[in-house]
Amino acid sequence: MTTTSSSPTLPSASASGTAAAAPGGLTGPAEGPARRRLLPFSPWHLLLAPLSLVFAIPLIWLVISSVMSDAEINRFPPALWPSRIDLSGYRYVIGNAMFPRWFLNSLIVSVTAVASNLLLGSLGGYAFARMRFAGSRLLLGLMLATMAIPFQLTMIPTFLVMKQLGLIDSLGALIVPSLVTPFAVFLLRQFFLSLPRELEEAAWLDGCSRLGVLFRVVLPLSRPALSTVAVLTFLTTWNDLTWPLIAINHDTQYTLQLGLTTFQGLHHTKWSAVMAGNVITVLPVLLAFLFAQKTFIQSITSSGLKG
Repeated sequence: MTTTSSSPTLPSASASGTAAAAPGGLTGPAEGPARRRLLPFSPWHLLLAPLSLVFAIPLIWLVISSVMSDAEINRFPPALWPSRIDLSGYRYVIGNAMFPRWFLNSLIVSVTAVASNLLLGSLGGYAFARMRFAGSRLLLGLMLATMAIPFQLTMIPTFLVMKQLGLIDSLGALIVPSLVTPFAVFLLRQFFLSLPRELEEAAWLDGCSRLGVLFRVVLPLSRPALSTVAVLTFLTTWNDLTWPLIAINHDTQYTLQLGLTTFQGLHHTKWSAVMAGNVITVLPVLLAFLFAQKTFIQSITSSGLKG
């Protein structure tokens, strides 16, 4: 007689491993993405959103104060919200006969400084990045060393130079010292070094000169660096107060920052006008940043190195 014995089927190693892992509470490979999808944004936003609000509080308070009356601004404890929208500060600023002139002066100085830094900074940065000539490293080191010198040490020599050129009390005194900055040259040089030389060599084979390579190949790929230089130069020049205060004497040549200081009197300050003027002053810088923020994060691949 044949006896048939049935033995229980043992689970395979993979099955037992999976079964043992599940009760232990280990996360399976499919649970990680599912858990990450619970948040529609990066977890870092939970930290960055409150921090951004903290940095935005001064700007929010500036806008709110610009539509308050002087009595509400000077009240203690201060009012957190205006009882009514009061545009007297804006009317005072816009009605000031010199304010449009100051705005135009600031615009002329800032736009000229941006254009010259983009042009001269590109030429200097490309020369330091791609050309080797006698003393190039020494000149680069000296240029970088000037970035460590505070403006307080150079403003008197700069004033004397501008006086010898006959530019004091004119917009030329504000434009000439800002025509090119070591920061613009250095930033563009570092960006040019990251570009592959093969693109330039291909342009040379097609008959482009060195300037043709710079303007037709290199600069179109350098929009992130160029936009960074443009925005930072515009921000620095637009907000400058110290140098215009030294170089400008007549109110017709005032910049916007220098003109706004005249709203603060010796015994009485019209704070609503000061706040309104500062709001109008901040708007161009804010719009320039918003316009150029996408190019800040634009990569070389997305700007022309594909394929």
